[in-house]
Amino acid sequence: MPVVHRNVLKAARQALKRRTRNRAVLSGVKGVIKKLQTAIQQKQAGQATELLREASRALQRAASKGVIHRNAASRKLSRLTAQMRKGVTA
Repeated sequence: MPVVHRNVLKAARQALKRRTRNRAVLSGVKGVIKKLQTAIQQKQAGQATELLREASRALQRAASKGVIHRNAASRKLSRLTAQMRKGVTA
């Protein structure tokens, strides 16, 4: 039977905590983005601008916590903004 060191057990506990925290943050971000995309498809301009602001906050918060890379957050926000401009105004 292999020897399991205490630091290995601690690292596993830390990884579990990080994974649950990161999944919760990422799930919230995905939910906001999904709401925004449905508002864009339904051409609700007022609601879409409010949700874009909320999505921006959520993405920047996730990037600051290290859940996603800051360039990935910026890229997603840029693409969402482009979708909104194209979808709501058209």
